[in-house]
Order: sequence, then structure tokens, then C-alpha cells
Amino acid sequence: MSTAVDRELAERLDAAGQSHLVAALEALEGDARAMLGAQLKELDLDLIRRLIDRFVLGPGEVPVQGAIEPGDAIPLAQGAAGHAEAQRARAAGDELVAAGKVALVLLAGGQGTRLGFAGPKGEFPFAPVTGRTLFEHLTAKVAAVGARCGAHLPLYILTSPVNDDETRRYFREHEYLGLDPSSVRFVVQGTLPAVDLESGRILLEAPDRLALSPDGHGGLLPALRRAGALEQMAGEGVETIFTFQVDNPLVRVAKPELLGHHTLAGADMSSVVVRKRWPGERMGVVARVGGRTAVVEYSDLPDALAERRTPDGELVFWGGSIAVHAIQRAFVERLTAGPAGDGTGLPFHRAVKRVPYVGPDGVLVQPDAPNAVKFETFLFDALPLADRAATVEAARAEEFSPVKNAAGDDSPESVRRDLNRLYAGWLEAAGVPVAHGEDGEPVDLEIDPRLADDADTLAERIPPGLTIEGPTALGPDGEPVTFRA
Repeated sequence: MSTAVDRELAERLDAAGQSHLVAALEALEGDARAMLGAQLKELDLDLIRRLIDRFVLGPGEVPVQGAIEPGDAIPLAQGAAGHAEAQRARAAGDELVAAGKVALVLLAGGQGTRLGFAGPKGEFPFAPVTGRTLFEHLTAKVAAVGARCGAHLPLYILTSPVNDDETRRYFREHEYLGLDPSSVRFVVQGTLPAVDLESGRILLEAPDRLALSPDGHGGLLPALRRAGALEQMAGEGVETIFTFQVDNPLVRVAKPELLGHHTLAGADMSSVVVRKRWPGERMGVVARVGGRTAVVEYSDLPDALAERRTPDGELVFWGGSIAVHAIQRAFVERLTAGPAGDGTGLPFHRAVKRVPYVGPDGVLVQPDAPNAVKFETFLFDALPLADRAATVEAARAEEFSPVKNAAGDDSPESVRRDLNRLYAGWLEAAGVPVAHGEDGEPVDLEIDPRLADDADTLAERIPPGLTIEGPTALGPDGEPVTFRA
């Protein structure tokens, strides 16, 4: 072993079963060796060894523990009593925001790879008329909530090492999309190395770099601790964190019904669900597992349960999670109180992927089949750790249409269709005629969230005499805006 290689690090790598990385270090010199050495020193090799023993060399995923029973969700308002309860929750939620007790967290660590887009997914230009990006659309929703409630709303954006620099640059170059720059804060999630599917050896993406990947959206919790965000929130009087995903342009930011039911129930963590379209839809369901609220992944829900129906034909396990949560700051502080803020207690999961890697000869290998395991945690796995949890149903057509795939379901085309239908419904309810194509679908429509983010608000603000005869985008003042070049 070369004496130039850090002896203590080499011994730790040997003990962790990763001696091939010692050889990789010895093959490098100068800055390249320093770069790889710095990455290796940051690794929690004890954790990685445990994950490999369990998920690669051992039994793998542990089946769901405990009986799976239907969850208790607060359904969409029906009847006088239901509407009164919903109104009470909305008032409580808006009051929480107006009091400055809510911080927003946008999960935006992903890239647009599946969309065929090179860059952070938030920069994807999804809007059919103006070409507005997901970031532009969602920050307009943030601004609309702040204006409606007269509140200062801090926005934390969770990035990953692969897109953090570009995301920060995007916000700087676009003047924080109209938000107060001091209210926009960035938090970087952690990473873990990918390992070989058969041996558990940590992979290299280049001779001087590990093949690292984000540690899953469950990594949000320790990331908030490491970044000092929890302390910052406490200093600003924030009690509740509202989390939402960058790929869902229909999301109701700071959804008042969720925040209201969450705070009225004294919950630690709460969730929004929509009705699954069919039993096998690839959505986790909010259920009761061992007597506690949990999200059961679609792959873990037995077919017999997924297909079970009530006497009137409705799915018993219908509550599909859309990854929108309200979480108490104090709950996150308790979960992350371990060493270095990483003691969340969230279980790890394994994902089998194709990962390019550098072979022993230093040549980059492009595998044609899954060859590696990535480790990640999921935010929803905090639900069973909550003493109290609330689950609130949302109307799927109004609040959930993600853009994940280049074509087919959950694609830009399906999002365009769903937004057109939603906005046409709002406009027609307000008495505005909307043109439809030969297929019966409305023309392409955009409504700036700062003008309205629901039908009632739009009806109050729509300019008189408006008609929609072709693709139209309404700006913050209700006037049509021009196409983007």
C-alpha cells in the first residue's frame, strides 16, 4: 500500500469490504487523488456496510409488518355538515398561514431525464401557451397564497448535489421569480453511493469520483437539520412545514383544508390523498398498518387487498398519496435529534438501477441491464412515527396531475389536458364562453395563479366581457398575455 494514501482511510475501507477503493486511490495522483479521497472520507462506512449486508448480501426489503387495514381519511365535503367542517378547516389553515406559522418546502432535487429534458425538472417548460416552467408556475402559487393571507411565507427548496448550482443560478438570473429573495432558501439533500448488485462494491462514475445518488425525499428531514433550517424556522415562529413536489402543477400550495385539519387534530404529520383510478395504479396508499397511519407502497399491497371493493363497488384501499404533507417542525426536530442530525429512524429502501461505472481497467462501462443498488429513504415513512396524523381527500381533477414521463400517462400531454379541463371549468362557471376543438377538449388555457388558484376567486376577478376563442393565457391582472418566443 502506498504511504501516500491516508492509512486510516485505507484501513476503514478494508474493514468495510471496500478495499478496491484503496487500489483506486493508489492509481491516482495529485488533485484527482485528493478529490476521491475527500469523497471517501465523507462516507458513513458503517451505515453503508449495514445497508449492503441487508439489501445486497442479505434478505433485502422487509415485508410490511402488521395487519394492513383501511385508512381513516377526511372525505371531500358533502352535505351541510361536511361543508361546515371544511369551512372550519379552511379558516384554521388560512389563519395558521396569516400568523406566519407555516413554511413551505418544495422538493425539487430531480432532473428532467425521463422527460428528455437536460436540467433540473423545475426548469421544464410545461405550459402550452407561454412556455412557463414548473418553477415559474409554482412560485406564482406561493406568491398568491402570501397575498391572500397577507403573510410572509418562507420557501425552502430541496435540491440535490447534481442540480443545486443550476437551480440557484436559475433563481438568481430570474430575480427569484418575483419572490422576496430573502424568503427563498436552498437546502441540499444528502447522497449515498451506488453499489454493485452482486458484490456490494461501491461503484465509481469516474476514476476520481464515486457514483453518488440522492438519498431519497426522506433525506429532506436531516437536510433541514444540517442546513440550520429548523433553527431558522423556530426563530421566525414557524410551527408547521408544508411539503410539495415540483412535478405537480395542479398542487394546492399551503392547502388550507390540510393545514386546518392538521392543526385542529393536533397532528404531527398529515397527508393529502386522491382516489385511485384502478386497483393496480402505481400509487402508495394511506392505510393503517399495525394500528398506525402509514403509506403502503403499491408493490407491497397484496393484490387481494388492492382489488377489494365495498358493496357499492368503491375500492376499499382508495387513498392514493400525492406526496403532499403538513409536518410539525417540533416533530422533525425530534426525528433528527440523533448524531449529526441523521438519526431520523426512517427505514432505508433499495432501488435496482442501471448505473454506468468505471471498471478495474479504468474504462467506463455502460450496462445494458440493472447492475446496481441505490439506497434511499421516503418522507412518508415518518407517518408511523407520528403520535397523531390526519389524512385529507382532495379532488384529483383539481389537485393532482404530475409530469413524470415524456409520453402517455403523467406526461406533459396529460398535464396539458387536465389543466385545460380545470381552467375551462372555472371560466365557464364564471360565465366565460370557452372554445373547444373537434375532439371536444377545450383549447389550451393558462391562468396565472396570482390571478386565481380556484374557481371562486376567478369568478370575482375575471374581466367583464371576456371570451376564449383560441389558446389563451391570462396574466395576474386577468388580461391575456403574449406567447413566449
